[in-house]
Amino acid sequence: MRLLSLFLITFLFTLSSCQNETKEQSGMKKELFGKMPDGKEVYLYSISNKAGATMNVINYGAIIQSLTMPDKNGKFQDIVLGYDNLEGYLRNNPYFGAIVGRFGNRIGKGQFELDGKAYQLSVNDGPNHLHGGIAGFDKKYWNLEEITVPNGLGVQATYLSPDGEMGYPGNLTIKINIILTDQNELRFEYEAETDQPTILNPTHHAYFNLTGLMDNLILDHKLTIDADYITPTDSGLIPTGELLPVEGTPMDFRQPKLIGEDINMDYVPLKLAKGYDHNWVLNNYEKDVVRKVATLCDSVSGRVMEVYSDQPGIQFYSGNFLNGTIKGKGGVVYKFRSGLCLETQHFPDSPNKPDFPSVVLRPGEVYKQVTSYKFSVK
Repeated sequence: MRLLSLFLITFLFTLSSCQNETKEQSGMKKELFGKMPDGKEVYLYSISNKAGATMNVINYGAIIQSLTMPDKNGKFQDIVLGYDNLEGYLRNNPYFGAIVGRFGNRIGKGQFELDGKAYQLSVNDGPNHLHGGIAGFDKKYWNLEEITVPNGLGVQATYLSPDGEMGYPGNLTIKINIILTDQNELRFEYEAETDQPTILNPTHHAYFNLTGLMDNLILDHKLTIDADYITPTDSGLIPTGELLPVEGTPMDFRQPKLIGEDINMDYVPLKLAKGYDHNWVLNNYEKDVVRKVATLCDSVSGRVMEVYSDQPGIQFYSGNFLNGTIKGKGGVVYKFRSGLCLETQHFPDSPNKPDFPSVVLRPGEVYKQVTSYKFSVK
Protein backbone atom coordinates (compact mmCIF):
# COMPACT_ATOMS: atom_id res chain seq x y z
CA MET A 1 0.00 0.00 0.00
CA ARG A 2 2.87 2.32 0.90
CA LEU A 3 4.63 1.55 -2.40
CA LEU A 4 1.40 2.33 -4.28
CA SER A 5 1.07 5.69 -2.49
CA LEU A 6 4.67 6.58 -3.33
CA PHE A 7 4.04 5.63 -6.94
CA LEU A 8 0.93 7.83 -7.13
CA ILE A 9 2.75 10.79 -5.55
CA THR A 10 5.66 10.40 -8.00
CA PHE A 11 3.26 10.10 -10.94
CA LEU A 12 1.28 13.21 -9.97
CA PHE A 13 4.47 15.23 -9.40
CA THR A 14 5.81 14.16 -12.81
CA LEU A 15 2.50 15.01 -14.49
CA SER A 16 2.42 18.43 -12.83
CA SER A 17 6.02 19.11 -13.90
CA CYS A 18 5.23 18.15 -17.49
CA GLN A 19 2.19 20.43 -17.53
CA ASN A 20 4.25 23.35 -16.19
CA GLU A 21 6.99 22.64 -18.73
CA THR A 22 4.45 22.55 -21.56
CA LYS A 23 2.98 25.88 -20.48
CA GLU A 24 6.44 27.43 -20.29
CA GLN A 25 7.31 26.09 -23.74
CA SER A 26 4.01 27.40 -25.12
CA GLY A 27 5.19 30.95 -24.45
CA MET A 28 2.50 31.95 -21.95
CA LYS A 29 2.88 33.26 -18.42
CA LYS A 30 0.35 34.76 -16.04
CA GLU A 31 1.12 36.96 -13.05
CA LEU A 32 -0.64 39.39 -10.74
CA PHE A 33 -0.52 42.96 -12.07
CA GLY A 34 -2.48 44.71 -9.32
CA LYS A 35 -5.84 45.04 -7.60
CA MET A 36 -8.79 47.24 -8.50
CA PRO A 37 -10.42 49.45 -5.85
CA ASP A 38 -13.13 46.80 -5.32
CA GLY A 39 -10.45 44.18 -4.66
CA LYS A 40 -10.66 42.37 -8.00
CA GLU A 41 -7.30 41.02 -9.04
CA VAL A 42 -5.91 42.13 -12.40
CA TYR A 43 -3.57 39.70 -14.12
CA LEU A 44 -0.96 40.24 -16.81
CA TYR A 45 -0.74 37.58 -19.49
CA SER A 46 2.70 37.53 -21.10
CA ILE A 47 2.85 35.85 -24.50
CA SER A 48 5.91 35.24 -26.65
CA ASN A 49 6.14 33.79 -30.15
CA LYS A 50 8.75 31.65 -31.88
CA ALA A 51 10.31 34.74 -33.44
CA GLY A 52 11.01 36.29 -30.03
CA ALA A 53 8.31 38.99 -30.08
CA THR A 54 6.21 39.47 -26.94
CA MET A 55 2.79 40.80 -26.01
CA ASN A 56 1.49 41.60 -22.52
CA VAL A 57 -2.29 41.83 -22.00
CA ILE A 58 -4.16 42.68 -18.79
CA ASN A 59 -7.78 41.90 -17.98
CA TYR A 60 -8.56 45.52 -17.09
CA GLY A 61 -9.78 47.06 -20.33
CA ALA A 62 -8.36 44.10 -22.28
CA ILE A 63 -5.35 46.41 -22.53
CA ILE A 64 -2.20 45.52 -24.45
CA GLN A 65 0.32 46.75 -21.89
CA SER A 66 3.38 46.12 -24.06
CA LEU A 67 4.28 44.83 -27.50
CA THR A 68 7.90 44.16 -28.49
CA MET A 69 9.02 43.82 -32.09
CA PRO A 70 12.50 43.59 -33.65
CA ASP A 71 14.20 46.40 -35.53
CA LYS A 72 16.33 45.90 -38.66
CA ASN A 73 19.27 44.86 -36.45
CA GLY A 74 17.22 42.28 -34.56
CA LYS A 75 16.85 44.43 -31.42
CA PHE A 76 13.50 43.93 -29.66
CA GLN A 77 11.85 47.04 -28.21
CA ASP A 78 8.43 47.94 -26.86
CA ILE A 79 6.51 49.92 -29.50
CA VAL A 80 3.31 50.90 -27.64
CA LEU A 81 2.68 53.56 -25.00
CA GLY A 82 1.36 52.60 -21.58
CA TYR A 83 2.13 52.18 -17.89
CA ASP A 84 4.28 49.87 -15.78
CA ASN A 85 1.54 49.34 -13.20
CA LEU A 86 -2.22 49.15 -12.82
CA GLU A 87 -2.37 52.45 -10.91
CA GLY A 88 -1.38 54.35 -14.05
CA TYR A 89 -4.24 52.88 -16.04
CA LEU A 90 -6.74 53.48 -13.24
CA ARG A 91 -5.60 57.04 -12.59
CA ASN A 92 -5.04 58.59 -16.00
CA ASN A 93 -5.38 56.55 -19.17
CA PRO A 94 -6.13 58.19 -22.53
CA TYR A 95 -7.16 54.73 -23.78
CA PHE A 96 -3.56 53.42 -24.00
CA GLY A 97 -3.79 49.95 -25.57
CA ALA A 98 -7.44 49.40 -24.63
CA ILE A 99 -10.47 47.93 -26.32
CA VAL A 100 -12.96 50.80 -26.59
CA GLY A 101 -16.74 50.62 -26.99
CA ARG A 102 -19.53 49.91 -27.16
CA PHE A 103 -19.06 52.66 -29.74
CA GLY A 104 -15.50 53.64 -30.60
CA ASN A 105 -15.16 57.31 -31.56
CA ARG A 106 -17.81 60.02 -31.14
CA ILE A 107 -21.58 60.27 -31.18
CA GLY A 108 -22.93 63.82 -31.33
CA LYS A 109 -24.53 64.90 -28.02
CA GLY A 110 -24.54 61.22 -27.05
CA GLN A 111 -27.92 60.86 -28.72
CA PHE A 112 -29.33 58.53 -31.34
CA GLU A 113 -32.62 57.01 -32.40
CA LEU A 114 -33.21 53.34 -33.12
CA ASP A 115 -36.52 51.85 -34.29
CA GLY A 116 -38.29 55.08 -33.35
CA LYS A 117 -36.94 55.19 -29.79
CA ALA A 118 -34.55 57.90 -28.60
CA TYR A 119 -31.51 57.03 -26.48
CA GLN A 120 -29.25 59.26 -24.40
CA LEU A 121 -25.74 57.95 -23.82
CA SER A 122 -23.13 59.01 -21.29
CA VAL A 123 -21.33 62.16 -22.45
CA ASN A 124 -17.61 62.48 -21.69
CA ASP A 125 -16.14 64.64 -24.48
CA GLY A 126 -17.69 68.05 -23.99
CA PRO A 127 -21.33 67.57 -25.03
CA ASN A 128 -20.52 64.38 -26.96
CA HIS A 129 -20.12 60.66 -26.32
CA LEU A 130 -16.62 59.25 -26.90
CA HIS A 131 -15.35 55.64 -26.88
CA GLY A 132 -18.24 54.20 -24.90
CA GLY A 133 -18.72 56.97 -22.32
CA ILE A 134 -17.44 57.66 -18.84
CA ALA A 135 -16.96 53.95 -18.11
CA GLY A 136 -16.69 52.19 -21.45
CA PHE A 137 -15.04 48.87 -22.32
CA ASP A 138 -11.62 50.37 -21.56
CA LYS A 139 -12.53 50.58 -17.85
CA LYS A 140 -14.18 47.18 -17.50
CA TYR A 141 -12.95 43.94 -15.92
CA TRP A 142 -12.68 41.41 -18.75
CA ASN A 143 -12.41 37.65 -18.42
CA LEU A 144 -9.25 36.42 -20.14
CA GLU A 145 -8.50 32.84 -21.08
CA GLU A 146 -5.36 31.58 -22.79
CA ILE A 147 -5.88 30.22 -26.29
CA THR A 148 -3.70 28.45 -28.82
CA VAL A 149 -4.13 28.77 -32.58
CA PRO A 150 -2.23 26.89 -35.32
CA ASN A 151 0.38 29.63 -35.79
CA GLY A 152 0.35 31.51 -32.52
CA LEU A 153 -0.88 32.13 -28.99
CA GLY A 154 -3.18 34.61 -27.36
CA VAL A 155 -6.06 35.30 -25.03
CA GLN A 156 -9.79 35.26 -25.48
CA ALA A 157 -11.31 38.32 -23.79
CA THR A 158 -15.02 38.23 -22.93
CA TYR A 159 -17.33 40.77 -21.35
CA LEU A 160 -21.08 41.05 -20.73
CA SER A 161 -22.27 44.62 -21.12
CA PRO A 162 -25.63 44.81 -19.34
CA ASP A 163 -28.74 46.48 -20.74
CA GLY A 164 -28.59 50.22 -20.03
CA GLU A 165 -24.83 50.40 -19.44
CA MET A 166 -23.70 53.91 -20.44
CA GLY A 167 -27.21 54.27 -21.93
CA TYR A 168 -26.93 51.50 -24.52
CA PRO A 169 -29.89 49.15 -25.02
CA GLY A 170 -29.61 45.38 -24.76
CA ASN A 171 -27.48 42.84 -22.95
CA LEU A 172 -24.42 42.55 -25.17
CA THR A 173 -21.94 39.67 -25.01
CA ILE A 174 -18.63 40.42 -26.70
CA LYS A 175 -15.73 38.06 -27.30
CA ILE A 176 -12.35 39.05 -28.74
CA ASN A 177 -9.47 36.76 -29.62
CA ILE A 178 -6.24 38.74 -29.21
CA ILE A 179 -3.48 36.73 -30.89
CA LEU A 180 0.26 37.08 -31.43
CA THR A 181 1.29 34.87 -34.34
CA ASP A 182 4.70 33.39 -35.03
CA GLN A 183 4.86 35.68 -38.08
CA ASN A 184 4.81 38.80 -35.84
CA GLU A 185 1.16 39.58 -36.50
CA LEU A 186 -1.08 41.10 -33.81
CA ARG A 187 -4.57 39.90 -34.67
CA PHE A 188 -8.00 40.82 -33.28
CA GLU A 189 -11.04 38.64 -33.95
CA TYR A 190 -14.30 40.12 -32.58
CA GLU A 191 -17.70 38.50 -32.09
CA ALA A 192 -20.74 39.92 -30.31
CA GLU A 193 -24.45 39.20 -29.80
CA THR A 194 -27.32 41.13 -28.24
CA ASP A 195 -30.81 40.40 -26.92
CA GLN A 196 -32.20 43.78 -28.04
CA PRO A 197 -31.54 46.02 -31.05
CA THR A 198 -28.45 48.10 -30.26
CA ILE A 199 -25.45 49.78 -31.86
CA LEU A 200 -21.89 48.51 -31.77
CA ASN A 201 -18.54 49.79 -33.06
CA PRO A 202 -15.61 48.50 -30.96
CA THR A 203 -11.96 49.10 -31.81
CA HIS A 204 -8.44 48.74 -30.43
CA HIS A 205 -6.75 51.94 -29.23
CA ALA A 206 -2.99 51.30 -29.15
CA TYR A 207 -0.62 54.26 -29.37
CA PHE A 208 2.25 53.14 -31.60
CA ASN A 209 5.78 54.50 -31.81
CA LEU A 210 7.84 52.29 -34.11
CA THR A 211 11.14 53.84 -33.02
CA GLY A 212 10.90 51.88 -29.76
CA LEU A 213 12.04 55.01 -27.91
CA MET A 214 9.01 56.74 -26.51
CA ASP A 215 10.66 60.11 -26.02
CA ASN A 216 10.89 60.29 -29.83
CA LEU A 217 8.07 61.86 -31.83
CA ILE A 218 6.12 60.10 -34.59
CA LEU A 219 6.48 62.95 -37.13
CA ASP A 220 9.19 61.08 -39.07
CA HIS A 221 7.05 57.97 -39.44
CA LYS A 222 5.91 57.44 -43.01
CA LEU A 223 2.21 56.62 -43.41
CA THR A 224 0.08 55.26 -46.25
CA ILE A 225 -3.73 55.07 -46.03
CA ASP A 226 -5.74 53.50 -48.86
CA ALA A 227 -8.52 56.08 -48.85
CA ASP A 228 -9.78 58.67 -51.34
CA TYR A 229 -12.04 60.48 -48.84
CA ILE A 230 -12.34 61.52 -45.22
CA THR A 231 -15.46 62.35 -43.22
CA PRO A 232 -14.94 66.07 -42.37
CA THR A 233 -16.09 67.26 -38.96
CA ASP A 234 -17.42 70.32 -37.19
CA SER A 235 -15.57 72.03 -34.33
CA GLY A 236 -16.68 69.26 -31.94
CA LEU A 237 -15.11 66.64 -34.23
CA ILE A 238 -18.54 65.28 -35.19
CA PRO A 239 -18.82 64.36 -38.91
CA THR A 240 -20.90 66.70 -41.04
CA GLY A 241 -22.16 63.75 -43.09
CA GLU A 242 -20.20 64.75 -46.18
CA LEU A 243 -17.33 62.91 -47.82
CA LEU A 244 -14.35 65.15 -48.59
CA PRO A 245 -11.82 64.12 -51.27
CA VAL A 246 -8.25 63.94 -49.96
CA GLU A 247 -6.71 64.82 -53.30
CA GLY A 248 -4.80 68.10 -53.16
CA THR A 249 -5.10 68.33 -49.35
CA PRO A 250 -2.88 67.51 -46.34
CA MET A 251 -5.18 64.53 -45.75
CA ASP A 252 -3.86 62.66 -48.78
CA PHE A 253 -1.87 59.61 -47.65
CA ARG A 254 -2.52 57.48 -50.73
CA GLN A 255 1.23 57.52 -51.32
CA PRO A 256 3.75 57.13 -48.46
CA LYS A 257 4.21 60.48 -46.71
CA LEU A 258 5.95 61.67 -43.56
CA ILE A 259 3.36 62.46 -40.89
CA GLY A 260 5.11 65.72 -40.08
CA GLU A 261 5.15 66.92 -43.70
CA ASP A 262 1.74 68.63 -43.71
CA ILE A 263 0.57 68.40 -40.11
CA ASN A 264 1.09 72.09 -39.34
CA MET A 265 -0.44 73.44 -42.54
CA ASP A 266 -3.06 76.19 -42.38
CA TYR A 267 -5.92 73.85 -43.19
CA VAL A 268 -9.27 73.97 -41.39
CA PRO A 269 -9.68 70.23 -40.58
CA LEU A 270 -6.17 70.16 -39.08
CA LYS A 271 -6.79 73.34 -37.11
CA LEU A 272 -10.04 72.02 -35.64
CA ALA A 273 -8.44 68.75 -34.49
CA LYS A 274 -5.02 70.19 -33.51
CA GLY A 275 -3.49 67.76 -36.00
CA TYR A 276 -4.72 64.51 -37.49
CA ASP A 277 -7.75 63.09 -35.70
CA HIS A 278 -10.03 62.07 -38.53
CA ASN A 279 -11.82 59.14 -40.08
CA TRP A 280 -10.56 58.00 -43.48
CA VAL A 281 -13.12 56.30 -45.76
CA LEU A 282 -11.21 53.18 -46.77
CA ASN A 283 -11.28 52.00 -50.36
CA ASN A 284 -12.62 48.64 -51.50
CA TYR A 285 -14.91 48.10 -48.51
CA GLU A 286 -16.96 44.92 -48.69
CA LYS A 287 -18.57 43.42 -45.61
CA ASP A 288 -16.43 40.69 -44.00
CA VAL A 289 -13.63 41.06 -46.56
CA VAL A 290 -10.19 41.72 -45.05
CA ARG A 291 -7.75 43.81 -47.09
CA LYS A 292 -4.68 45.93 -46.46
CA VAL A 293 -5.76 49.45 -45.49
CA ALA A 294 -2.66 51.22 -44.16
CA THR A 295 1.12 50.95 -43.78
CA LEU A 296 3.33 52.68 -41.22
CA CYS A 297 7.15 52.77 -41.47
CA ASP A 298 10.05 54.10 -39.42
CA SER A 299 13.19 54.41 -41.53
CA VAL A 300 15.64 54.56 -38.60
CA SER A 301 14.55 51.34 -36.89
CA GLY A 302 13.41 49.76 -40.14
CA ARG A 303 10.14 48.65 -38.54
CA VAL A 304 7.10 48.35 -40.80
CA MET A 305 3.50 47.89 -39.64
CA GLU A 306 0.83 46.89 -42.16
CA VAL A 307 -2.82 47.20 -41.10
CA TYR A 308 -5.40 44.75 -42.45
CA SER A 309 -9.11 45.00 -41.70
CA ASP A 310 -12.65 44.31 -42.90
CA GLN A 311 -13.85 47.71 -41.60
CA PRO A 312 -15.01 50.68 -43.74
CA GLY A 313 -13.01 53.33 -41.88
CA ILE A 314 -9.83 54.06 -39.94
CA GLN A 315 -9.21 56.83 -37.43
CA PHE A 316 -5.70 58.21 -37.68
CA TYR A 317 -4.90 60.13 -34.48
CA SER A 318 -1.51 61.82 -34.17
CA GLY A 319 -1.35 62.07 -30.37
CA ASN A 320 -2.55 65.69 -30.31
CA PHE A 321 -3.63 65.63 -26.67
CA LEU A 322 -0.44 64.14 -25.27
CA ASN A 323 1.04 67.18 -23.54
CA GLY A 324 3.93 66.07 -21.36
CA THR A 325 1.83 65.56 -18.22
CA ILE A 326 1.80 61.75 -18.43
CA LYS A 327 4.74 59.69 -17.21
CA GLY A 328 4.61 56.26 -18.79
CA LYS A 329 6.64 53.06 -18.82
CA GLY A 330 10.19 53.42 -17.60
CA GLY A 331 9.43 56.92 -16.31
CA VAL A 332 9.36 58.35 -19.85
CA VAL A 333 7.28 61.52 -20.22
CA TYR A 334 4.92 61.22 -23.17
CA LYS A 335 5.27 64.39 -25.19
CA PHE A 336 3.05 66.00 -27.79
CA ARG A 337 2.82 63.56 -30.73
CA SER A 338 4.97 60.83 -29.21
CA GLY A 339 2.46 58.16 -30.24
CA LEU A 340 -0.17 57.60 -32.91
CA CYS A 341 -3.32 55.51 -33.28
CA LEU A 342 -4.71 53.70 -36.31
CA GLU A 343 -8.15 52.57 -35.17
CA THR A 344 -10.15 50.46 -37.62
CA GLN A 345 -13.84 51.25 -37.28
CA HIS A 346 -17.19 52.23 -38.70
CA PHE A 347 -17.56 55.97 -39.13
CA PRO A 348 -18.02 58.37 -36.16
CA ASP A 349 -21.62 59.41 -35.43
CA SER A 350 -22.90 56.65 -37.73
CA PRO A 351 -26.17 56.19 -35.79
CA ASN A 352 -27.12 59.74 -36.81
CA LYS A 353 -25.90 59.54 -40.41
CA PRO A 354 -28.18 57.26 -42.47
CA ASP A 355 -25.81 57.37 -45.46
CA PHE A 356 -22.93 55.91 -43.41
CA PRO A 357 -22.52 52.10 -43.12
CA SER A 358 -24.87 50.76 -40.44
CA VAL A 359 -23.70 49.98 -36.90
CA VAL A 360 -27.00 48.38 -35.81
CA LEU A 361 -26.86 44.91 -34.28
CA ARG A 362 -30.09 42.95 -33.78
CA PRO A 363 -30.99 39.79 -31.85
CA GLY A 364 -30.09 36.69 -33.81
CA GLU A 365 -27.25 38.44 -35.64
CA VAL A 366 -23.56 37.94 -34.86
CA TYR A 367 -21.27 40.95 -35.06
CA LYS A 368 -17.88 40.02 -36.49
CA GLN A 369 -14.72 42.01 -37.15
CA VAL A 370 -11.15 41.08 -38.02
CA THR A 371 -8.25 43.52 -37.77
CA SER A 372 -4.54 42.71 -37.73
CA TYR A 373 -1.25 44.58 -37.51
CA LYS A 374 1.56 42.78 -39.35
CA PHE A 375 5.13 43.70 -38.44
CA SER A 376 8.28 43.33 -40.51
CA VAL A 377 11.54 45.19 -41.18
CA LYS A 378 13.21 46.66 -44.22
